Amino acid sequence: MKKYYPRSFEQIEVIVEDTEQFFDEQGIDSSLRMKVDLSIEELFVNMVNYNTETDRDIMIEMKKIDHGIEVSLTDFDVERFDPTLAGDVNIDAPLSERTPGGLGLYLVLKMADSIHYEYDDRKSKIAFTNRVVAE
Repeated sequence: MKKYYPRSFEQIEVIVEDTEQFFDEQGIDSSLRMKVDLSIEELFVNMVNYNTETDRDIMIEMKKIDHGIEVSLTDFDVERFDPTLAGDVNIDAPLSERTPGGLGLYLVLKMADSIHYEYDDRKSKIAFTNRVVAE
């Protein structure tokens, strides 16, 4: 599945519906949905919030893989920002000692089984995978 979404927070609901439909059509284990939905939402919101130099739609691709899903978000005509290089967040520190920001990316990095970043010709692509853990 490949689809383009306007740079708007209102698109989150549409993306969640599209993800649900993709999971259903592809028979992907529903236990992965929460991680996937939260990761997509965080990455999409960051692109909308911080990549303000463009008005181009954001492309989301989903692909079924063995025991899971691969998702990528591509933002066009933007500066480089590699989320895999985001610093650690000290979740044990008191709120008064924390620097605002970064918690969402921290959670995405912790929830994904793998995450990959590519940047070329002002095109920023973040891909992640989630798989069902064998019992």
